[in-house]
Amino acid sequence: MPIVPPERADAVVRKLLAGGVAAIPTDTAYGVAALATRADAVRALAHLKGRGEDQPVALLFDSAAVVAGYLADPRALDRVMRFWPGALTAVVRVRPGCGLSAPAVAADGTIGVRKPNDPIARLVIRECGGLLAVTSANRHGEPPAATARAVVATFGMGLLILDGGERPGALQSTVVDLTCDPPRIVREGALSAEELGLPPPA
Repeated sequence: MPIVPPERADAVVRKLLAGGVAAIPTDTAYGVAALATRADAVRALAHLKGRGEDQPVALLFDSAAVVAGYLADPRALDRVMRFWPGALTAVVRVRPGCGLSAPAVAADGTIGVRKPNDPIARLVIRECGGLLAVTSANRHGEPPAATARAVVATFGMGLLILDGGERPGALQSTVVDLTCDPPRIVREGALSAEELGLPPPA
C-alpha cells in the first residue's frame, strides 16, 4: 500500500525534494503536492490531475517570509496575515525571474498562496523549503478526498500518500485578489466577505 503514517513524513519529503508528486493531508481535504520551484514537478502534478498548464495551481506555505522572496511587493500579504493559518487564498504578483513558472504562476504573473491550518501539512511544507504547489486530490468534478484510501481509489497504487486520518471536508478557501485596491473577493468560501471587511463578489 502506498500509504505511509505521519511518523514517516520523511519519505514523502524525500519524494517531493526529488521532484516527485505525493499526496498530503491539509486542513480541508487531501491534496496532491509538488515542489513549487520545480517546473517539471508542477507540470507532472497538473498532468496527474488532468489539468492544463493554463489552470494555475495554488501554493501552500509555512512561513510568509519565504513567500515574500518571490513577490513583486514583499509586503503584499501584510493586510491578510491575521487570517492565517486558515482558509484564505491570496492572489498576489510575483517578481520577474523569481524561480516560479506556469502552472504555479498564472498567465497574468500572479500566484495564489495560503497557509494551511494543519501541523502535518506545514511540517512537510517546511521540510520542502517552505512552499509547495498543491491541488485537491480528486478528478475534475469529483468531491475532494477526505481519507488516504479515497486518494488511492482515485489515483491508484502508484502515488505516495501521507496518512493524516480523515479530513474535515470543510468549505473551500475564500480567494481574495490583492493585486487591486481595494482587494476584491474572487470566490467566497469558509471566510465571509463580512469577516474580511470586503464587499461580496459580484
